[in-house]
Amino acid sequence: MFEHFRQSLRDLMDRSTPPEERRAGLAQMKQTLVQARMGLDDLRAGIAQTRQRLAAEQRELETVRRRKGLAAGINDTETVALAEKYEALHAERTAVMERKLAAQESELALVEREVTEMTSALKGAIAGATTGTPLQNADVTAELDAMLDGSAGVAEEIDALGRASARSAREAEADRLLAELKRKMGK
Repeated sequence: MFEHFRQSLRDLMDRSTPPEERRAGLAQMKQTLVQARMGLDDLRAGIAQTRQRLAAEQRELETVRRRKGLAAGINDTETVALAEKYEALHAERTAVMERKLAAQESELALVEREVTEMTSALKGAIAGATTGTPLQNADVTAELDAMLDGSAGVAEEIDALGRASARSAREAEADRLLAELKRKMGK
């Protein structure tokens, strides 16, 4: 995704590019940036989910260790052996979750930096591509900022389109069934 963005930026900066192609390139870059912002939200959600799973594994590990200690206190070797088995299992899962969380956080930091770079590059491209007054250029930059800050609005709009599509499919099915019923009844 980011390579396509960078290539579009290079093409846009090529001064031999006609204005209509520059506008199309800017539109494509805006769309890519919005998708990247939505991807950031997905990464953040993944991190939150991993943190929850890690906390659950840590609680399980503590429970197994506590039970192992209680079993050792009453000399229940069978329960101690079983607890040691599960302690090793939960310790391994905890270690894996910790590494996964670290990798996800590193990926998030990397993507956030890239999105920040993409945003500033797009602002620069818009400022360089617009031929209006500085006030008009500021309006374009403000519009871009509003659009990017409204990434959640884009996600809501996509969800609304999905709901509208499902609703129209249900209505079309109801119309089809009604027409079939009318045909059967001879009307």
